Amino acid sequence: MHTQRLSAADIAPAAEILRRGGLLGIPTETVYGLGANGLNSEAVAHIFEAKGRPQDNPLILHIPSADWLERYCEDIPEAAYTLARRFWPGPLTMILKHKSIVPAAVTAGLDTVGMRCPAHPVCRAIIAAADLPVAAPSGNTSGRPSPTNMADMLEDMDGKIDGIVDGGPCVVGVESTIIDLTEQPPRLLRPGGITLEQLESVLGEVAVDPAVTRLMGAGEQPRAPGMKYRHYAPKAPVTVVQGAPEAAARYIQTHLAPGDGVICFDEYAPLFEGHLMEQLGPSTDIPEQARRVFDALRWFDGTDVQRIWAQCPDAAGLGLAVSNRLSKAAGFHIIRAEKFC
Repeated sequence: MHTQRLSAADIAPAAEILRRGGLLGIPTETVYGLGANGLNSEAVAHIFEAKGRPQDNPLILHIPSADWLERYCEDIPEAAYTLARRFWPGPLTMILKHKSIVPAAVTAGLDTVGMRCPAHPVCRAIIAAADLPVAAPSGNTSGRPSPTNMADMLEDMDGKIDGIVDGGPCVVGVESTIIDLTEQPPRLLRPGGITLEQLESVLGEVAVDPAVTRLMGAGEQPRAPGMKYRHYAPKAPVTVVQGAPEAAARYIQTHLAPGDGVICFDEYAPLFEGHLMEQLGPSTDIPEQARRVFDALRWFDGTDVQRIWAQCPDAAGLGLAVSNRLSKAAGFHIIRAEKFC
């Protein structure tokens, strides 16, 4: 298959790929997505084939505005519209009860579906022009770091998809926050660009699903993407070191072996001279860390490192999303540096 490269101005041909049942790489503010007609089970099945994605991992439907919710969802709580007014377009996915029009291929057989209105104007324009909801997970081979630019997505998907739209680098860098509104209190299933604290400011109490901080068990069924399986992982095993930045950096420095690589905050880079290294940004700049984390993980796949050590921000605000992505890349192999001080 030839993968057509499209520019941000190519809205009509991009929409036509979706309408005819093809696969399209789409830019969003979070990561690049692998999109298909969310009402076409055959087209959706091709997403799973291209990614090598497990069939029990549900997808998210992307829509251009909140007034599309009633087309695909029922029993919509007022909280959904309140959140949409506050955070849409933006990096927030809401889990809602779906109508029968939504195929089981999207929902993994669940009675719920994730709904999102992305902030990237090109993405919304393509969805509106196609006049259909777009089912789209991240545009990487399943398990690998998510792509935050067109080149990274093509590394995994060139020749497997019909087209890709170049919308520039992603400004958020981690996938959307997922909140389940079918439970009381609402439950955070995946941290992302909208923080837990922001959700609490609108909803009050928000429960945090255990899968945010641990691996799901073999018998547990994921209610949203990214919950069950090892994700975002480079080829080399990752060890996450949590704790105060200086303590974490010193722990890594002490335990580094020849051939190891390091993901670190900028100010601690001098400690790791002589080792392959990717910098996340300053320890105080969490948005920059979110933009860089997937690029850092993916970069090491072009090296021969045997192991990767990663500094990790505190799990507050956007730091919870960065910590979650690093922890999942490590299969939750986590060390607390303070325990060794």
